[in-house]
Amino acid sequence: MRGKYTTNLLLLHAIVLVWGLTGILGREITLEPFLLVWWRVFIAAVSIAVIAVIARQQVVAGTRDLVRFAGVGLLTAAHWVCFFASIKYSKISVALVVLSTSAFFVSLIHPLLKREAPRRYEMVLGLVVIAGIFLIFKFESEYTLGILLSLMAAFLAALFSTLNARLVATYQPTQMAFWEMLFAFAGLSVYLVITGDGYELFNLPSYRDFQLLLLLGVLCTGVAFIVSIRVMRVLSPFTCALAINMEPVYTILLALLLYGSDEQMSPQFYMGGLVIISTLFLDTWLKQRQLKKAK
Repeated sequence: MRGKYTTNLLLLHAIVLVWGLTGILGREITLEPFLLVWWRVFIAAVSIAVIAVIARQQVVAGTRDLVRFAGVGLLTAAHWVCFFASIKYSKISVALVVLSTSAFFVSLIHPLLKREAPRRYEMVLGLVVIAGIFLIFKFESEYTLGILLSLMAAFLAALFSTLNARLVATYQPTQMAFWEMLFAFAGLSVYLVITGDGYELFNLPSYRDFQLLLLLGVLCTGVAFIVSIRVMRVLSPFTCALAINMEPVYTILLALLLYGSDEQMSPQFYMGGLVIISTLFLDTWLKQRQLKKAK
């Protein structure tokens, strides 16, 4: 049993590191955000379908189920577009630190969906997060658009992850992932056609971009999503939350390692980032403490 736990813990950290690569790939791929995400979800949907066939898993869903998957899929697509756009208009470090505020948005969205009042300590932590964002805004004002886009990405991430948390109790991970990616692909296709950019869909990416897109769509999206759901069924929510909170740390370290001075920020930025990331760990610890008291 202990061996199984350790294996899943290592797998989880590997997946978090893979998610951390997403920001790096977003910087390296030369496509515009909408087209980048279009290719990502297309490749992810195909790879998940292949996994489903190999594993002999059913992905058939009813009309009501498809409506749910469509809603989450479109939110996911919007989140990724905002996230990759934030990288284009700022830096990886800025985008990832601000994206960490999604935990704060979850603390607001989750009680609203359950028609409950937000917990006091979550509101206090939310004020601390706002102070951290204020520090970043004040000293990194040249990246204002990127920060705003990352905040929007954080809000959308909180919304679709809260909805997905409900769906995962009913549906299989492969089924969820396939339909959400397919609807994200369909939604982006319609958007690009309506805006007059549909012709871009017929222009193949460069060989290098396509290689990076395969890595992004297959490993960072399809495989990572399915494995993460399976791992979370073995590990405790507390352990999973702690590991996932490490994603911005992993990404910032990778960015500094790969790009050096191009990704270096002001001391005030790191101070604001430390404030935000620290609240994630504190929030996770407080939730675990409340869970123990409830038991």
